[in-house]
Parts: sequence; structure tokens; C-alpha cells
Amino acid sequence: MRILVVEDEQLLADAVAKWLRGDAHAVDVVHDGGTATERIMVNDYDVVVLDRDLPVLHGDEVCRRMVADGSPARVLMLTAATEVGDRVAGFALGADDYLPKPFAFEELSARVVALGRRGGPTAPPVLQRAGIRLDPHRREVYRDGRYVPLSRKEFAVLAELLRADGAAVSAEKLLEKAWDENADPFTNAVRIAVLKLRRKLGDPAVVVTEPGVGYRIP
Repeated sequence: MRILVVEDEQLLADAVAKWLRGDAHAVDVVHDGGTATERIMVNDYDVVVLDRDLPVLHGDEVCRRMVADGSPARVLMLTAATEVGDRVAGFALGADDYLPKPFAFEELSARVVALGRRGGPTAPPVLQRAGIRLDPHRREVYRDGRYVPLSRKEFAVLAELLRADGAAVSAEKLLEKAWDENADPFTNAVRIAVLKLRRKLGDPAVVVTEPGVGYRIP
């Protein structure tokens, strides 16, 4: 998934981003509400991990603007406040979930994944197609019962192809979902990742190239 982490405590923001990237997500990080609003307008995020007490523009206002603009991104709101009233206020603004600080990274990750599933068509917990079995939670891939070790990017690309359910996925879409905003749009990263993926999955080749369209798993 493509995730935006909005947190003014830089060490915490970096730790959250590192953890989520370890789960094969593409993660962008900003440290104030104003910049967050700009990024949300430009990029297609699945989930926004949003601290409530932010400089420049308060997290409440960021959430309010997302709702007003019809942003499809799901919001996981973070805050040091633990009172029920604070949580209710966050939900009233349009937040989809709420996590008080301090929190366990494992719980944060689980909530992000749950919100990502809620943001689009319901997908099975384990993705299966063409003899491939991908478990997003265990980060395991098998082909015809054989374990396939993949890098984080290869895993993310394969997950997007499987979620497409046979439809072609453009290189631009794969770049958006598996990399972050620092990725060069003219890079060969997607092509290279697909080549490595094909090699690791073995014969017969299962990832098909649709010229001028993208890649798919029939």
C-alpha cells in the first residue's frame, strides 16, 4: 500500500516508516499538517497515519479537509490523549481508526492493513492465483507448494498483481504502490523487479507483459 505518515516527532515518524516499509509498504513522511495536506492532494494514498497535535495545521483540520475534498484515503489518527471524548472527537471529524500513544508497532501495522482492506474491494487475507499463494501477514509466498523468497519490493509488486485478479497493472501504478515519492518516474525499477520476480517464481513464466499497458497474472 501507499502510506503517508504525518508525525512531528521525527524519531517516531522515522521508526513508524521503517516498520511499515518492513511490511513491504511504500511510505512517505512529513512533519506538519500543511505539508500533509499538500501531499494528500497530489498523491494517491491508501492510508494516512495522522498525528493529531501537529504544527502549521492541526491534525483535526487535516482530517476535516480530507473529508471535505472527498479523499479516499483511510485515516488512522494518533494522539497522546487517552480520554474517550478525544477519541469520539477524532471519529466525528472523519477518522477511520484511533490509536493512543504509546503504541506497539505490531498493533499499528495490523490496524493499517485492516484500513487498507476497508479502502477498496474486499480482498481475501491470503491471495492465490496461478499456483501462487501470498500471505500478506506472514510475508510468505509459495508457488505450487515451493517457498519463494522475495525482497520487499518484489513482494509488494506481486501482491498488487495478485490483487488485480487477472487485470493488467501499469508500471506507473506499481511504482506508486511499491515505492515512495522519491522514486524516479523514469526509472527501470519496476521492469527490473518484474524480471527478478519471474526468475524467482520459476517456469512456466506466470507474469505476462501487456505491451503499452502493464503486467498481469492471467
